[in-house]
Amino acid sequence: MANLYFEELQIGGRSAAGPYLVSKEGIIRFAKEYDPIPRHIDEEVAARSTFGGLTASGSHTFAIYILLTGRLQPHFQVLMGLGWDEVKLPNPVRPGDELDLEMTVLEMRESKSKSDRGIVRNRNILRNQKRETVLECISNIFVERRPNASA
Repeated sequence: MANLYFEELQIGGRSAAGPYLVSKEGIIRFAKEYDPIPRHIDEEVAARSTFGGLTASGSHTFAIYILLTGRLQPHFQVLMGLGWDEVKLPNPVRPGDELDLEMTVLEMRESKSKSDRGIVRNRNILRNQKRETVLECISNIFVERRPNASA
């Protein structure tokens, strides 16, 4: 499917991606490299933690979210990300979880300074197979306008 231009988007429009299977090995490998806290690496330590078992770090969960944004269908003609608001991690990600992402367009406006793009705010919800939210945030992105649309 082709990428959608700004003019082809609408408030309330949705995109989805997934599932992404989270493995024990992946949790440990990511944590060893980027977040080497024992409860993300050692199953015995993790069993004694607040979570009662191995969980992905928040940075790992966010990295999976970023990966899935590139797989969203329909996909947007994204020029660049502008940032995230209200990032929440209400439930842990565990080995064996299958995550899927749903993105909903909240707001759209043409850029005042760059006529070749629009600014889009989206609500993003990453859920596990039980439909529990594991990450929620608002993303702000530049989306390309259709060539000659601003003329």
